[in-house]
Amino acid sequence: MVVLSQPVPFDNHISVIPTYRPVPVLTSQSIPVVDLTDPEAKSQIVKACEDFGFFKVVNHGVRPELMTRLEQGAIGFFALPESLKNQAGPPEPFGYGSKRIGPNGDVGWIEYILLNANTQLSSPKTSAVFRQTPQIFREAVEEYMKEVKEVSCKLLEMMAEELGIEPRDSLSKMVRDEKSDSCLRLNHYPTAEEEAEKMVKVGFGEHTDPQIISLLRSNNTAGLQICVKDGSWVAVPPDHSSFFINVGDALQVMTNGRFKSVKHRVLADTRRSRVSMIYFGGPPLSEKIAPLQCLVPKKEDWLYKEFTWSQYKSSAYKSKLGDYRLGLFEKQPLLTHRCTV
Repeated sequence: MVVLSQPVPFDNHISVIPTYRPVPVLTSQSIPVVDLTDPEAKSQIVKACEDFGFFKVVNHGVRPELMTRLEQGAIGFFALPESLKNQAGPPEPFGYGSKRIGPNGDVGWIEYILLNANTQLSSPKTSAVFRQTPQIFREAVEEYMKEVKEVSCKLLEMMAEELGIEPRDSLSKMVRDEKSDSCLRLNHYPTAEEEAEKMVKVGFGEHTDPQIISLLRSNNTAGLQICVKDGSWVAVPPDHSSFFINVGDALQVMTNGRFKSVKHRVLADTRRSRVSMIYFGGPPLSEKIAPLQCLVPKKEDWLYKEFTWSQYKSSAYKSKLGDYRLGLFEKQPLLTHRCTV
């Protein structure tokens, strides 16, 4: 989730996987699926965070028509001529971006809009996005962020209850804070031509999300993959009516590694374009991130050093997309699984 730099044409600087091997597709039984109306939802969420760092949520309460309206608005923006879209870029960090992901050479078969979740804080590039779109798009963005923020806070409070964290809002209050560093990202992965020798264009390369929690919703185009414990990549079947939840780096630290920040990527589809919307729930910049004392009473048992969100965000944005960013903040290096291509 790193942005920046100049737009580049879709026919240049394309990142590919040198040798792509087909990956197994997770079935609905394989992916942890949590129904938020289920009395056992809290325990299911915690188990999914421990085993995968990833799960699917149904009966989440976000209006389907709102999700559709936001998707259609995003498609309308991405269909604009490059000259108009580029008026909203390059992102600083908010605004429109194309191809370049961060300042360190990562690229992908992608264009995107990054928006601050605090709609009171505007920027010239954000204003340019909304100038190029009808008013209903801005309204959809604001309504969507409000509803999905509530889902993220509900999930964090359910985690806290199951883990015995007191008070119940210890995690969610960081996202609810008026200075929360949360954002909404709208991604568009255009249709990619099939490559020779099964080489596949990478839409967004492998990475973890730095924040506390991420809520992803996409259209019904495949492409999302997660890296599981044995180091293999597994394709996730799309479901436009559900959310896919990622544990972020900050939550991994606060649970002292009990929850795992999941490494994931998106591969471009050769038949259909993919549109996704991701809400990243982050803490205020000044928030101190460390293992929670109620979970790890003794500091000598901490696996991570204490840091502020601002420090970690700055470090993450200086790294390459696939770097293990938490390594710099470990008290002693941990053994982590490597993902194979």
